[in-house]
Amino acid sequence: MFNFFKKNFHINLFIVISIFILDRITKIYVIHLSEKNYGQDLFNSKFLDITLIWNEGIAFGLFSFTEKNFYHFLTLLIGIIIIIIIFMVKNNEGIKKYSLLMILGGAVGNFYDRIFFNAVPDFIDFHIENFHWFIFNVSDIFITLGVILMIVLEVFSNKREQNNEKT
Repeated sequence: MFNFFKKNFHINLFIVISIFILDRITKIYVIHLSEKNYGQDLFNSKFLDITLIWNEGIAFGLFSFTEKNFYHFLTLLIGIIIIIIIFMVKNNEGIKKYSLLMILGGAVGNFYDRIFFNAVPDFIDFHIENFHWFIFNVSDIFITLGVILMIVLEVFSNKREQNNEKT
């Protein structure tokens, strides 16, 4: 089963586990502070608030519904996507592989919460005055960074292919 990482197995596993542990530590800490009578609003500043919310949707609270069957369907779908990402890691190398590992580490962190808490604790709230971005967590950061990196790689790959066709 663990042969899917092939080359550099320990480095790849270290990346995924490190992201997962960093995510767990931050979530446990924020949940602990919230339970110690600090309430949901744990920190407030001009641009950043630490506010615990429980997200039952997918990334950034999208598709949040009270319907439990839909929640379980989303959880199953995310589990399938994690398996697909594992196979994608196996079939890629270089920077693309590491971007997939970031996505995998973040996805596993949020999937863990969906299974054990039936919701994902989100707490990082960036805002400019009354305009608030979606509240997110450390796993979401790594998923987003991995996706952005993959998009950048794809754009540069397409430009390189177009330049090669012209010459």
